[in-house]
Parts: sequence; structure tokens; C-alpha cells
Amino acid sequence: MTGGRAAADALLFDMDGTLVDSTAVVERTWADFSLRHGLDVEEVLAFAHGRPTASTTAHFLDDTDAAVAEAARLAALEERTVDGIVEVPGAAALVAGLPEDRWAVVTSAGRRLAERRLDAAGVPRPTVLVTADDVARPKPDPEGYLLAARLLGVPVEACVAFEDSEAGVRAAVASGARTVVVGTLSSYDGTLHRVVDLTGPDVPGLATTTADRS
Repeated sequence: MTGGRAAADALLFDMDGTLVDSTAVVERTWADFSLRHGLDVEEVLAFAHGRPTASTTAHFLDDTDAAVAEAARLAALEERTVDGIVEVPGAAALVAGLPEDRWAVVTSAGRRLAERRLDAAGVPRPTVLVTADDVARPKPDPEGYLLAARLLGVPVEACVAFEDSEAGVRAAVASGARTVVVGTLSSYDGTLHRVVDLTGPDVPGLATTTADRS
């Protein structure tokens, strides 16, 4: 990230690809789905990244009942599978050092899956966890980020959001939060700050402390 440390009143994190590296599990899951339905796995993965499972199955399957059934099957499969899930470098240490009322997770995963993956990666669970179960409009809609900021009691414009996917970045930007791209997504280079992971000295920090808001 260029331009030094970005001050914020709160930090909002996506989960998969941002705090948790679940690449191996995600790729196995969507490869299974693609094989069952004769779909191109690369096309499926490109669409699925950053979106709820149900949004992806509905996009690729014309039969609504089949799409719902597949979403439920895949969700159960993902919840059972934690092998290979690790933290994005620096994630656990970063959030463990934050006041609990200054950070949140906004994920397209369901609540049970989110908790399983955070635990498997050794990343502390946040007090404010906004999942696919909590919103009517998933990413790229900004609803999740707006809800997280509201639950923290912080204006979304005073938050920094961390995202790794196209759908997620679009959601974060649309919410009004200052947005940092994590990982290899380069389509916003020159527009948004980008960090490889959460270990570097340029990861944004908090401008205020708990005492400042008491």
C-alpha cells in the first residue's frame, strides 16, 4: 500500500481471501459442483469468488429447486471441511490487537461456516460478524458493510474495509468505506491501495482508541 498508514475509526474485513486462506477448500468445492453439472470450473470459480454459495448455484443452474438443493449440499460440505484452511499472513495478530468495538467481519459465508473457518485458521471471532444470513442483498451490494458499521456505531465513511475479490471490492466501495485490496487482485491498482497480506507496516491502523469514544 502506498501513502503511509490510513487512519480509521474501525476496520471491516472480508473473511475468505482476506483473513482466512480457504483457497484449497473453495476450489475443491466448486470443482465438485462443476463436474456434477458439466460446467467449466474456471468460469464457476471466477463468478463464485466473494459471493454467497446460493448466488453462484442460482447463476449457473436454471432449475430453481436444483440450485437451492445444491447450495444446501455445498454449504454442508464446506462446513465439514477445514483441512487446509489457514490464516492470511498477519491476520490473527492484527485483529487480536484491535479493540473489539473497532473491527468487524463482513462475509458472504453463512454464520456457521464463517465461525468454523475463523476457528480453523486461528483468527479470533469478532463481536460483530455480518454473514450471508444477516443480509437480504449479498455482495456486490454494500448492505453488509453498512450493517457492520452501524452495529459498531461508526460512520461507514470513517471505516477502512479490506477485500480481495471483485464483488467484495465493489460492495466496500459502494458502502462509502475507504477500501484496501488484499492479495493479487490488480484491477484497482492506481485507484485503491493494495497489500499482499496483513503483515506489512503499511496495513492501516486505528486513529482512535476505546477511551476516545467513551
